[in-house]
Amino acid sequence: MRKLIATVTFVLLAASLAAAPATIDGNWPTWRGADGTGAATGTPPVEWSESMNVAWKTELQGLGSATPVVWDDRVYVMTAIGEGEVSWAVVAYDTNDGSEVWRSVVREQAPYAGKHATNSYASASAVTDGEHIWAFFGSYGLYCLDTDGNVVWELDFGQMQTRRDFGEGASPALHGDALVVVWDQESDSWIGAFDKSTGDELWRVARDEPTTWATPLVVEYDGRTQVITAGTNRVRSYDLANGELLWDGPGLTLNAIPSPAYADGVVYLAAGFRGQAMMAVDLATASGNIDGTDAIRWRIDRDTPYVPSPLLVDDIIYYVKSNSAILSAMHASTGELLYGPERLDGVREIYASPVAANGYVYIVGRDGGGLVLRQGENYEVVAQSSLDDGFDASPVIIGDAMYLRGTTALYKIQSSSD
Repeated sequence: MRKLIATVTFVLLAASLAAAPATIDGNWPTWRGADGTGAATGTPPVEWSESMNVAWKTELQGLGSATPVVWDDRVYVMTAIGEGEVSWAVVAYDTNDGSEVWRSVVREQAPYAGKHATNSYASASAVTDGEHIWAFFGSYGLYCLDTDGNVVWELDFGQMQTRRDFGEGASPALHGDALVVVWDQESDSWIGAFDKSTGDELWRVARDEPTTWATPLVVEYDGRTQVITAGTNRVRSYDLANGELLWDGPGLTLNAIPSPAYADGVVYLAAGFRGQAMMAVDLATASGNIDGTDAIRWRIDRDTPYVPSPLLVDDIIYYVKSNSAILSAMHASTGELLYGPERLDGVREIYASPVAANGYVYIVGRDGGGLVLRQGENYEVVAQSSLDDGFDASPVIIGDAMYLRGTTALYKIQSSSD
């Protein structure tokens, strides 16, 4: 049932739609950054500790592995507070000092189902355009909030039946006026698009997919906007305008989690549970069923990631093996292995996806370890770091700062000289 909160008048809504869109430059609007690759243009420190290059550290309430999103001077964090009775909340923090600006509790109840021991009830990341924040808590609702924390509208899609009660985690994708949601579960899976301003359904299409946790990727190519989705049964592309299936190809593995990445007309998809799979799909030739066609540029079946998404930057894909601290790098255009698998010293299990900035690759682990590598065709460690927290959420880089959402705290990593 959709519930439209009557705090926004028609006049104000029309004015907001007519206003010039805010710029994405210098912000981190979705969990993999502005272009969905994990790459940034900032210059954060390459080394840190509890006593070095920590601008501030703020204690968090509740649990959540959702990567924060950042716009201007606000960091938006999703969290689930409590156990038997859970409060789902979006919290805004000031980027300057880490102080809490507002907290909006959008739902309170006992959870419908369980979750994986390493999952949380707030694992899908928010998305923002600088004027609103869209927070997706799966079975516990999709919410549109303004930048003061007021709920503008909300949608309830019912109870998701995830595989083995592992919980939920796919984030929504925003493009133009459309918000895309993938609802893959053990029965009646679907993908749909919703008007970002009102929550009105634009279209919905059934999917023959078991549970996935992969965030969809929206790309513009050759005059058409495509929604690319990973899947166990099939990988697919839909027309954002109406949900029409544009092409589909061979599936990945069970429990598809990593999000697709895109550059120069090619989409890269990966998964790594009970098997390994990564492939490159050329959008110039992808149409209809692409099985066995030249639309699949290359495909590999070893050392691919389970939870972390690959990092794509400067025609190189960096990816870990399953959830382990073992890294490989390949030429994106050819699939040629450049190095790896290389063991990452100082890091153990990895859920967070790697990010890149200023010629470096940043990797953080579930035990608080961190590693910075030099980008390029050779494996070269630049620095090793550690913090008193663990990280499932991926790093966020804005300018000369990096934000790390841990199990218990939110960090701003910035050079002490700044």
